[in-house]
Amino acid sequence: MSEGPKLYTNKPKKAQLKQFQEQQQKSQEFSSPSSSSSSMGTQSPAPPPQQPPKESFARRYKFLWPMLLAVNLAVGAYLFVRTKKKDTGVEEEVATPVSTMAPTTAPAAEKSLPSPPIKEAVKLKEPIPEDQQRELFKWILEEKRKVKPKDPSEKKRIDEEKAILKQFIRAKSIPSI
Repeated sequence: MSEGPKLYTNKPKKAQLKQFQEQQQKSQEFSSPSSSSSSMGTQSPAPPPQQPPKESFARRYKFLWPMLLAVNLAVGAYLFVRTKKKDTGVEEEVATPVSTMAPTTAPAAEKSLPSPPIKEAVKLKEPIPEDQQRELFKWILEEKRKVKPKDPSEKKRIDEEKAILKQFIRAKSIPSI
C-alpha cells in the first residue's frame, strides 16, 4: 500500500535542513574520492534530499481565519446599524410636524395614543433696518454694473434687475422681505 504525504509533527527549520544537507555533502566528498578514483566518469550525482512539501496558505495561517471572520462580521454589523439609525432618524424628523401650540385633545385620547414630541417654534430674526437694506441694494447695483453680459438676452435681464434695484433705492419705504 502506498502512503500519502507525511505530515511533520515537528517540522525542521530551514537552517537545520541546510546544516543536514551540508553534512551529507561533506560526508560524500570524503568517501567518494578515496574509494573510486579511477571511476570518476561513471559515478552519478547523488539525488538531492527531499524537502518536506510546503503547506498551503490557508493551512499555514489557519489561526487567522476565525479572527478575520469575526472582524468582518463586526464591521458589517456596525455599518448596518449605523445606516439603519440614520434612516430612522430622518424618517422621524420628516414624520413629526412642527407645532407651536399645545395639543388640545381630550385627556383620555392622550393616554391611549403617544403624542409626538413638541418642538419649539423657529425663532424669526429681527428685520433688517431700511438704511442697511438701501446700502445692500446699492452694493448689488454696483456689482450688476460690473457684470459683462455675454448675449443680448442676458443684457436685457441685467438691465431689468438694475431698474428694480433703482426703484427700491429711490422709494420712501422698502417693502419687507
